Amino acid sequence: MKRILVLLANGFEETEAVTAIDVLLRGGVEVVLCSLGGKLVEGSHRITLQADTTIDSDGLTDFDGIYLPGGTKGAKTLRDDARVQKLIRYYYDNGKKVAAICAAPIALERAGILKGEKVTSNPDFRSHIKDADYLEDPVVVSGNIITSRAAGTTLPIGLELLRQLGLENEADQVSKAMLFDFLMENRDKVRA
Repeated sequence: MKRILVLLANGFEETEAVTAIDVLLRGGVEVVLCSLGGKLVEGSHRITLQADTTIDSDGLTDFDGIYLPGGTKGAKTLRDDARVQKLIRYYYDNGKKVAAICAAPIALERAGILKGEKVTSNPDFRSHIKDADYLEDPVVVSGNIITSRAAGTTLPIGLELLRQLGLENEADQVSKAMLFDFLMENRDKVRA
């Protein structure tokens, strides 16, 4: 079974965390929530999640990848935490998946893993990304790095993370079950 570690800091964007977690679980991935402090982590809209473990626990390198949800405050905390930076570099250096959405790619930038890579982020954080080839696609895959733009692109990054873990059939099944395929086929009927 594939395993993903989700890093949560106070101020994380709830949709970007919960939707990705849901997609991964539906795809058969074991998901472990890891907080930087106590077990309860409050999101940017005051929704609280209970973490399974904390950043100071053992075994945090035993996953197939890590996922960093955005949210300005949460992303800045992930960027500025030396333990998170060490973990990001470990996953990248060992060819494991490193996924970040919205503001969270600033933590990847700080970790020094974006040089020569393709990346995207929330448009408000484009100027923070200096070392990468910046794209405005909804989801960008560059080697073992997967990035996405904002809450509205969380379902696509979750599905892409499944694919990048070698779970293509599961990604297709989840997409169909959640009617994402239907939505994409009928996007001209959806009002923004």
